Amino acid sequence: MPKDKKKNKDAPRPEDHVGAASRPSELRITDLRTATVGWDHWHFTIVRIDTNQGLSGYGEVRDLASKRYALMLKGRLLGENPCNLDKIFRKIKQFGHHGRQGGGVCGVEMALMDLAGKAYGVPAYALAGGKFRDRVRMYCDTPNEPTGAEMGARLKERMGRGFTMLKMDVGIQPLIGEPNMLSWPQGMLPSDPEDKLERMLNLHTLMHPFTHVRLTPKGIDSICQYVADVRSVVGDEVPIAADHFGHIGVDDCIRLGHALEPFNLAWLEDLVPWQYTDSWVQIERALHTPVCTGEDIYLKEGFRPLLEARAVNIIHPDMATSGGILETKRIGDLAQEYGVSMAMHMAGTPISTMASVHCAAATENFIALEHHFSDVPFWGDFIDGPPKPIIQGGYIAVPETPGLGFTINEEAIREHLVPWDKGLFAPTTEWDGDHSHDRLWS
Repeated sequence: MPKDKKKNKDAPRPEDHVGAASRPSELRITDLRTATVGWDHWHFTIVRIDTNQGLSGYGEVRDLASKRYALMLKGRLLGENPCNLDKIFRKIKQFGHHGRQGGGVCGVEMALMDLAGKAYGVPAYALAGGKFRDRVRMYCDTPNEPTGAEMGARLKERMGRGFTMLKMDVGIQPLIGEPNMLSWPQGMLPSDPEDKLERMLNLHTLMHPFTHVRLTPKGIDSICQYVADVRSVVGDEVPIAADHFGHIGVDDCIRLGHALEPFNLAWLEDLVPWQYTDSWVQIERALHTPVCTGEDIYLKEGFRPLLEARAVNIIHPDMATSGGILETKRIGDLAQEYGVSMAMHMAGTPISTMASVHCAAATENFIALEHHFSDVPFWGDFIDGPPKPIIQGGYIAVPETPGLGFTINEEAIREHLVPWDKGLFAPTTEWDGDHSHDRLWS
């Protein structure tokens, strides 16, 4: 035999490197179970999807959402091949909606991406088209502090940990009960300004245009002084976004936005509800600070009106609301066509965070991914696999291992189960036969 032919015969073949333990064409979903963890007022439902080949995939229902949003999908998943990602997503996406109601579909989609990646032996980002970056920038959200100097100190501490982008709350809540800061119709603000729960419930009962709460000039000056005190501590170079302005109308958003322009904020977030495209157009045209919204929007179609109207400078989907990894990648690609960049909202455990990392890695116009729990010492304990701490120098390294790139730490999950849960991935057989005629056409 000629030498060159013998060499070709003995050369390694690509198929020699494919694991035979998983046969993707024969993979089938056999079960869906959940476990709900929580701390303080937060709770998060972890979704586990099992298969006939011993592979399991993990996802997460969005913070504070009902686990039933995922469990109701079980009967529609059993027997499906999880590698048929788009087919299954088209089958179940009708059962999601804006806000927390999209959490079930998104948590299932994450788990399907985890399973498909494990079956094919590739990271989830590869299933989304490959990656544009090897690490994902995190921006650090920071809870309220009573003074700008104290907030500045908190942000400075986060900068010391390597975070290169920050976010803080800047709004009317601290002004409630302070003289001459706000004007409002009687009953629209809480009767007891010290009652934080009452304050939250009152301000979230009506959408912004209907509260008629207004900032006085003194109130605007107070907010500006707060931000000035923050900048005096952290300096002018680090990007700081601002959120939770309170339920005020368009005119007051513009007045406050103009007053805040000297502080060069990275963006003003969720000034008014995302549904009011015309209001966003009015705000975007009036201000010279970028404006941003999107954490409650479900599916690409929900973002399209804002983008077509050029009503925002940054979109801000939460992958646990917006439709999961592949749909959020599509949303980012759509925004890029309009010259709009994408930051990503995230208030979840490392499970949804790592799913977001894969999406961010695969989206070219991505800016930064939110991290909400810098002060929770056990936050990183729920998974193993990625280097610890998971966030290093303000970034998360994009995993190169199959699926979402982690294994579950069941001991840590068990330790933080919420009291009302049935247990760690308890059987959910009551959802097996939940069927209906779901077709949307005749």
